[in-house]
Amino acid sequence: MNVSLSKHRLREDCSSSSSSLPSSEGGESEESNSVSDNQKVVSDANKDEYSSRLSSALLGVDDAANSRIMSFAEKAPVQKGDTVNNLNILYSASASATQKKTNTKLVSRSIPSAPSRVLDAPDLMDDYYLNLLSWSDTNVLAVALANTVYLWNAGTGDIQELCTYEEGGSVDSHISSVAWVQEGGAHLAVGTSGGTTQLWDVHARKQLRSMDGHSDRIGSMAWNRHILSSGSRDTNIINHDVRVARHAVSTLSAHSQEVCGLTWSNDGEILASGGNDNLLCLWDASASSSMSTRMEPRFKMTDHQAAVKALAWSPHERNLLATGGGTADRCIKFWNSQTGALLNSIDTGSQVCALKWNPFEKEILSSHGYARNQICLWKYPSMAKIKELEGHTSRVLHLATSPDGSTVVSGAGDETLRFWEVFAPPSKSKPSEMYGSTGMPSKIKWTSQIR
Repeated sequence: MNVSLSKHRLREDCSSSSSSLPSSEGGESEESNSVSDNQKVVSDANKDEYSSRLSSALLGVDDAANSRIMSFAEKAPVQKGDTVNNLNILYSASASATQKKTNTKLVSRSIPSAPSRVLDAPDLMDDYYLNLLSWSDTNVLAVALANTVYLWNAGTGDIQELCTYEEGGSVDSHISSVAWVQEGGAHLAVGTSGGTTQLWDVHARKQLRSMDGHSDRIGSMAWNRHILSSGSRDTNIINHDVRVARHAVSTLSAHSQEVCGLTWSNDGEILASGGNDNLLCLWDASASSSMSTRMEPRFKMTDHQAAVKALAWSPHERNLLATGGGTADRCIKFWNSQTGALLNSIDTGSQVCALKWNPFEKEILSSHGYARNQICLWKYPSMAKIKELEGHTSRVLHLATSPDGSTVVSGAGDETLRFWEVFAPPSKSKPSEMYGSTGMPSKIKWTSQIR
């Protein structure tokens, strides 16, 4: 319809132009249909006047000599500005094509686009506020599926069922978080929907203690030597000294909604907490001591516009903290924890669920939700995107890094775990050491053993 209308309009314009052409005898215009076929040729004496009238009718100017449609008397004027770069911006083929060119300069290693393994994880809860994966320094992956914790030994391929949580027969009972002790891999902290924090000896498969203090589920936990910090939907953070009977040494209250992110700095001096109230809080280590009189956070940041779950301290720069916001925010922000300054912020375009730093390079990995459920690798500090990893069909809620630092496992609401060789070339990883002589179990074996 548009094409037809355009053609009709064009014909109308041409007709009206031809009807206004001046006659060769000067004076007034004549209608084109009144011009006879035997009209006399314009004499040489009247050519200039005829050209002037023709120019006036067609071009709207009287001086035809200086108003030529095309003139080669002078060179075209020099373009202002950087024409080449402007055209590159306006007419670049595609963002992906440009990104591919950039990628080759950002990293020297090859990063596989596909996961090395895909494992079923039935009943892995699709809940943004929980933290259900943890990989120990002894190469054992802990995963919470509904109300049961399973341990998978990446060196041997063995799978154990560590514990099942029952809360007075409630059908909604579930494990809400897991966290390995920092060194040795002998103890695992388990947060529950009932608000208790359990400590397990994984070698003896025995619960050592159950620590109370919360009135609602515990969605986040973080270790700092003998101090275990737990964050709950009751809005509080409790610091437990697991060595003593009276374990609750301090309670930190600054959030007004569920605490869904917790992590201690690498030097153990600062605790970062993120909540569903969009707050990021930084706490001094002194706040975890029973002798502390200051219970207020060092800094309280309100820059995020959605829940702050993704938290990650840089292994390369002291006091550098990365945080990620939820659906209404979509940003990764970088902070100086010493001054509280916001160093940078980028909009990723989708919900940020988890963050992990590359231990070998200044790179950071982020996992995302709707609409693409992708994992992105970024170069720091430029935040140029190095790689996108796709395959999950639901939001990628969890990330955990192997003890050798080369492999990252992602857990998603699609009830799968995917292993990515993202932080080092596959040639530098040794599957026989990483996954045992027989490799990782197949999807069928994994599913049958953990159900």
